[in-house]
Amino acid sequence: MKKIVLFMKGMAMGAADVVPGVSGGTIAFITGIYDSLLGAIANINLEALKILKKDGLKAFWNRINGSFLLVLFSGIATSIFSLAKVFQYFVQHFPVQLWSFFFGLILASIPMLFKEVKKWDLANVLSLAFGTGLSFYITIASPSQGSESLLYIFLCGAIAICAMILPGISGSFILLLLGAYHYVLGAVSALDFKIIFVFMLGALVGIISFSNLIKYLLAKHFGVAMSVLTGFLIGSLNKIWPWKQNVQTRVNSKGEVVAFLDKNVLPGDYSISSLADLELGMLQKDPVFLPAIFCIILGFVLVYVLGKVKVQVN
Repeated sequence: MKKIVLFMKGMAMGAADVVPGVSGGTIAFITGIYDSLLGAIANINLEALKILKKDGLKAFWNRINGSFLLVLFSGIATSIFSLAKVFQYFVQHFPVQLWSFFFGLILASIPMLFKEVKKWDLANVLSLAFGTGLSFYITIASPSQGSESLLYIFLCGAIAICAMILPGISGSFILLLLGAYHYVLGAVSALDFKIIFVFMLGALVGIISFSNLIKYLLAKHFGVAMSVLTGFLIGSLNKIWPWKQNVQTRVNSKGEVVAFLDKNVLPGDYSISSLADLELGMLQKDPVFLPAIFCIILGFVLVYVLGKVKVQVN
């Protein structure tokens, strides 16, 4: 039963990582597996390789908590490969409802991180402000055109995976900023294994090195680290605000006009189409206010459900 629940948590992480603006690290934290995830990944080091050479595969597997990683990453991979096209569809046809759900999820997650900081002294307050400012800046940064070279895809994998394990920093949005999101997601949808392998190799290198740093900071400077992570969540709300108006488009590799830049607007202003909206064929937009509020509440409630699952499993 525990493995089934862990697999489902992995699927939830994978689903979050597909959507730009939402972090799989947030899901890992609110479901109570964040520390275990960091610890297992950080244990994949030279010492573990020595154990593999000296004591064999079983000792190595136990050292890195291999069963935990296998089940979790199986869930993540299953979700990414099965939901990539589904989320592309929802982003295109039901964007307000989708963003509303994740907005509620992140909104409900912030108090959970706040409670982890036992004392809000000056250092923690400044760390909160830093995390919020950095995360907010990332959400308003302009995406680049990127590159399709294998080296660039490798580097994108290494950078994005670091963001994916940080609550509040979206690995998918980092890929968007690097100009690689649509290319990588397209490779996943088309099962282009060469691109997938290079990206995953970069991700493996990135996550092993970065997880050790996060584990150290949480062990030695817990209050400051948690304050920064809380700030990351607060700043990320800007990216996942449900009502957005397109301000710039681009032509993709297939010759299709697609969204490139957007800005947040009030629900009442959402129905007013911009020039970019018109280029995308969005002549009349419905702010779907009541369904959006329902989706926000649904995301909010889900956090507490996941919190109860955390207590039952650990």
